[in-house]
Amino acid sequence: MLNQLANTKVDRRDGKLAMAHLYVAFIALAIGGLAGLLQVLVRSGKLELPAGIGYYQILTVHGVVLGLVLTTFFIIGFMVSSVSKTAGTFTARQRTLGWIGFWLKTIGTAMAAVMILLNEATVLFTFYAPLQAHFLFYLGLTLVIVGTWFDSAAIYMKYGQWKKANPGQPSPLLTFMTVITLIMWDVATLGVATTVLFQLLPWSLGLVDTVNIGVSRALFWYFGHPLVYFWLLPAYMAWYVVIPKVIGGKMFSDSLARMSFILLLLFSIPVGFHHQLLEPGIDPAWKFLQVVLTFLVVIPSLMTAFSLFATFESFGRSKGAKGLFGWVKKLPWGDARFTVPFIGMLAFIPGGAGGIVNASHQMNQVVHNTIWVTGHFHLTVATAVLLTYFGVAYWLIPHLTGRIFTKKMNKLALIQGITWAIGMTFMSGAMHAAGLLGAPRRSSFSDYGGAAQAAEWVPYQIAQAVGGSILFLSIIIMLYIVVNLAFFAPKGDQEFPVGEVADNAEKTPMVFDNWKLWVGITACLILFAYTLPLIDLIQNAPPGAKGFKFW
Repeated sequence: MLNQLANTKVDRRDGKLAMAHLYVAFIALAIGGLAGLLQVLVRSGKLELPAGIGYYQILTVHGVVLGLVLTTFFIIGFMVSSVSKTAGTFTARQRTLGWIGFWLKTIGTAMAAVMILLNEATVLFTFYAPLQAHFLFYLGLTLVIVGTWFDSAAIYMKYGQWKKANPGQPSPLLTFMTVITLIMWDVATLGVATTVLFQLLPWSLGLVDTVNIGVSRALFWYFGHPLVYFWLLPAYMAWYVVIPKVIGGKMFSDSLARMSFILLLLFSIPVGFHHQLLEPGIDPAWKFLQVVLTFLVVIPSLMTAFSLFATFESFGRSKGAKGLFGWVKKLPWGDARFTVPFIGMLAFIPGGAGGIVNASHQMNQVVHNTIWVTGHFHLTVATAVLLTYFGVAYWLIPHLTGRIFTKKMNKLALIQGITWAIGMTFMSGAMHAAGLLGAPRRSSFSDYGGAAQAAEWVPYQIAQAVGGSILFLSIIIMLYIVVNLAFFAPKGDQEFPVGEVADNAEKTPMVFDNWKLWVGITACLILFAYTLPLIDLIQNAPPGAKGFKFW
């Protein structure tokens, strides 16, 4: 049966909603990128911030604006577009929910940003207690989360409408991937919403005197690790579905793509303790269990790598490639829509290896709370994920604005991707090296004081400043491309590339759309991994905790 609701082009009204999200995302890139440049310059000792601006203030701006605002707004914009394209135009009611979500997120972002800029919320990206922010910061974060729930509701309703119109058929792959990602997000945000609403917000308002920090950190990391996959899964959406169409090939397997997303849903949430391996209050047995669950995520990651490179090789062979690596020459290296995300894919290889180190019991103790961890994030989120988002933006923005991605912009996009790769090689490489030498995470040059090791770290801080400067240049190029594609590029029809499945691929089984099964297994894994540890953290709170010991 043919898809009865799919569009050849994203509806103009849905496109406006998506573009509103993308505008906010790239404004966040400009602000967060500037904060990042200032940060590496201060860390290298080559700059002192003016007007009493604090190093940890710009560090908070950089982490929150890029790690939460840029990613969340871009992801929702991409997902709205993907669902509108593959499952059909949103109804007026669904679109209204999307706009409510957009304004809640925007207002919440503005509230949190103002508090950070006023130095009332210098609590870093993780906003751990006992660092305390103004209550408007926490309220703003709450609005952002609630806003995404409205977005989810709109997309779930659209998915249900598609299923009703296409009984017995597997859902469109991009829509399926969107639903999986949002289920993971909605379940994960219950943790951070709980700690913000019931612990940090009452505490910042003076309604309670203390906070159970162990519970707060556990709830944050219940959310914090799935957040990484919330960033990553939209990149996987582009890798699995968009890139095959861009290169002129076909997807290796629809079923393999769906299975990898389901496994990522199952194994991404009940693993937060691997971020807390050196923290007290959590029994080592529970930490070890979640380390094991963390390593299971390697399976869908390897499935993804296999599927992608099978797609690339199949395409190359179809073009007459011979030999073991002859297919590499057949790939469209001159097309930035492919090459820039491909650079991100390559960066994910060392990024994933670093993640294995971070999640390991023994090796984690070597790099824990060193700048190695920051280098890891910059390889995964700031390279693999962001370069893929940029590659998506090259065609998505002109598709939504009725313009085209010109040859001139394509050449500039290639330069942008290459400069990003060069800058990140300097910066992330120096972070990893300095981390192995013990350089602390989140530290400025002045924090080193008279430490004997400080001189040993300085060359790496300078290398970070060089890399950060190159990255900022790449950001400027990217912002120029975005403005051009949104407002000045020639009018025309830019394709929304959606790949087709290879002719010899197995038929997709309907069990993948059995949400009762997959959400049920996810809930069981979460309850198994978190119930007893959270009870322990509450019942065995430090002396002096009052009442329920949640505070």
